[in-house]
Amino acid sequence: MKVLVAYGGDSPEREVSLRSGEAVKEALSSLGWTVEGLDADSPLRVVERALSGAFDLVFVALHGGWGEDGTLQCLLDTHRIPYTGPRWGACMACMDKEITRGVLLARGVRVPEGIPFDGSMDQGVLLELLRRWGRLVVKPCRCGSTVGIGIVDHPSRLDRALDEAFRYDRRLVVERFIEGRELTVAVFDTPEGPKALPTVEIRPRSGFYDYSSKYTKGMTEYLCPAPLSEQEAEAVARAAVEAYRAMGCSVYSRVDVRLEEGTGEPRVLEVNTAPGMTSTSLVPKAANAFGWDFPEMLRRICEASLALQPGSAIPD
Repeated sequence: MKVLVAYGGDSPEREVSLRSGEAVKEALSSLGWTVEGLDADSPLRVVERALSGAFDLVFVALHGGWGEDGTLQCLLDTHRIPYTGPRWGACMACMDKEITRGVLLARGVRVPEGIPFDGSMDQGVLLELLRRWGRLVVKPCRCGSTVGIGIVDHPSRLDRALDEAFRYDRRLVVERFIEGRELTVAVFDTPEGPKALPTVEIRPRSGFYDYSSKYTKGMTEYLCPAPLSEQEAEAVARAAVEAYRAMGCSVYSRVDVRLEEGTGEPRVLEVNTAPGMTSTSLVPKAANAFGWDFPEMLRRICEASLALQPGSAIPD
């Protein structure tokens, strides 16, 4: 098979994408496939190279921005170029946390309480929510890898959290901080339907799973399979698959979940359609616990993606 690995891009997650791309190139080459990497500066560059090089498949190792928000996927669909991961509509919806919340709530999937927020709104609303909930999570609407996310536990910290989040997006989501265990679930398509791989529990040594904790070796302890009761494991897996289906995902995605302290109820935080593929990334950890090494997991992603007939975003 001849695969073009697209990585890099110009989003705040560029450095992570470069690491994902290198890891994917090395692993796919170990399968005996012909692999070429492309540090892409635009979605059109990916399309041009995919067409000129007669590749069988584009492996999307881009994170954030046009590589994850459906822009690249829509262009590839338009040109009927096969690519890995969910289709463009799911990528667009999952990249926007406000849209994700709306879809999941409409489908009965539990998420943290929260509101959308932008610069035109009165911060007094957030101060009232902080008084009511005790802790807030402030998130840019369209960023991953915990970029721009802040925890607010005192009114004096609100301005700084908002300023940081507004660096990355003019639209935010502000949610109640869910006390409890931080979990993530890789969901893969199978002939029997979407299947949750073993859950990973995330225990950052700093107490908050921020960018540094996520991508610095030794900063976070990962437990896979997570030490959950049978009932908890089933509830978390069920919530992840429900979220995957609700968002229209295909091939594979990663669903982030908090198991709420006290109630034991899973709350879905977000759905990632282009999760990291570095040595510290979570989907490879789950796949390894399931019995797939890294090259085998990537082979399955590629084969499942090729089985999807590339459609066109533009009617014939």
